[in-house]
Amino acid sequence: MVLVPAVLLVILTILLGVRDAAAQQGDVSSVTVLDARIAGDDVRTRFVLDLSSEITPEVSGLADPYRLILDFPAMAFNLPGDVGEKGRGLIAMWRYGVFVAGKSRIVLDVNGPVSVDKMFVLPAVDKQPVRFVLDLVKSNPAEYADFVEKARASRKGDTGQALAKGDRETQSREGERPLIVLDPGHGGIDTGAVGGAGTLEKAVVLDFSSLLKRKLEETGNYQVKLTREDDTFIRLRDRVRLGHDAEADLFISIHADSVRHGKNVVRGATVYTLSDNASDDLAAELAETENMSDIIAGVELHDEPEEVTNILLDLARREARNFSVHFARTLVSELESAVRLIKNPHRSAGFKVLKAHDIPSVLVELGYLSNEHDEKLLVSEEWRERMADAMVEAIEIYFRPQLERLNAKTGQ
Repeated sequence: MVLVPAVLLVILTILLGVRDAAAQQGDVSSVTVLDARIAGDDVRTRFVLDLSSEITPEVSGLADPYRLILDFPAMAFNLPGDVGEKGRGLIAMWRYGVFVAGKSRIVLDVNGPVSVDKMFVLPAVDKQPVRFVLDLVKSNPAEYADFVEKARASRKGDTGQALAKGDRETQSREGERPLIVLDPGHGGIDTGAVGGAGTLEKAVVLDFSSLLKRKLEETGNYQVKLTREDDTFIRLRDRVRLGHDAEADLFISIHADSVRHGKNVVRGATVYTLSDNASDDLAAELAETENMSDIIAGVELHDEPEEVTNILLDLARREARNFSVHFARTLVSELESAVRLIKNPHRSAGFKVLKAHDIPSVLVELGYLSNEHDEKLLVSEEWRERMADAMVEAIEIYFRPQLERLNAKTGQ
C-alpha cells in the first residue's frame, strides 16, 4: 500500500520534468506576447516584442499597399486593445491575430518600401522577458520588389485558405433539405469594427451566427454550415468558395460595421445585395471597408482569378441576383416588426463576399458598432433572440414553396 503514493510521486516528477523541458525549449503552443513597442524615425525603425519564450517568425512582404508580414507559430497575445493603432517612423500602424489554425500573424503597414536590416532574439535575462527585435530601414521600390519575390519563393506558404475541402460536391442534393451557409465576417487577425465600449465585430457576428444556426437547425427544415466556427481568418474568395462547393441554397454574410461619418445618426439593421454600382454613399463606404479584409490580413491579391464570362454564367448570375433581391425584401419585411432598421434598409454595393454567381447571397448588417445605442443592442441577449427569430421566419417564408414540394414527395 505504501508503494502506490511512491509510484504516483515518480510519475508526477516525470510529468513535471517533461513540462519544464518543453518550456525550456520554447514550446510555441504556450508562447505569449507580453508587450510591443516601436522606436526610431523615418530612416531606421525598430519593432520590439516581449515574449514568454524564444520564437522567430517567417518574414515576407507585400506591396500595393506596402506591408511587412511576420508569420509565427500559434501564439497568445496579452496586449492592450488599442495597441498598433499608432505607428512611428517607417511603421504607420500594425495588427495581430490568428491567421490560420496553428499560425499567428503580425502585419506591419509601412509608409513605403523598407528592408530588414536586422532581426534577432534576445534571451530572457534576470527578470527581463525574451525580446524579438526587428530593425527596418528605408529602401526603394526595386529592392523591395526583389525582397517580396525572394520571400515568396522560400515561404512555406499558407495562403490563408482555412477550408478543408477544395472540390465541389459532386453528389446531387435533389430531395434534400435546403442548405444555408452563414458567414460570420472577419475573424483572427481581422477584427473588423471595434465599438466605443470595445466590442469586437468578429466576436459579435460569430456569436450571433452560432445562435441563428441553432435556431434554424431546431426547425428541422435546413442544413446549416458556418464559414468559420472559431476566431480564425478566412479570405474573401474562400468564403465564397465554401458556399459554392457546398452547393448552398442561400448564403448570408453577417456583419456589424462602423461608419466614418454620421456615427450618431447611422444605426439599425441593414440588408445588402450585390450590385455593380452602390445604391448610396453609405453602401459604397461599407463595401470598400469589407473588401479590404484580405489586405488587412496580409493576403496576396494579384493571384485572384479573373472572372470567366459566358452566356450561361451570366444567366446564372442574373438568376442568383434576382433571388437575392427577393430574399432581401422578405427579410426586411420580417425585420421591420422585430428590430430597428436603418432608413432605406435594403441597399446594394459591390461586396466581394456576395459574388458567387450561382448562389442567392445577402450581407446583413446587424447594426453599427460606431453607434453607442447599436453597440448596446448587439451585446443584448434579448435583442439577439428577436433578431434571430425574425431572420428564421424570413428564411421559412423564402423556402416555403421548396419545403412544401419536399414534404409532398416524402409524404410528410
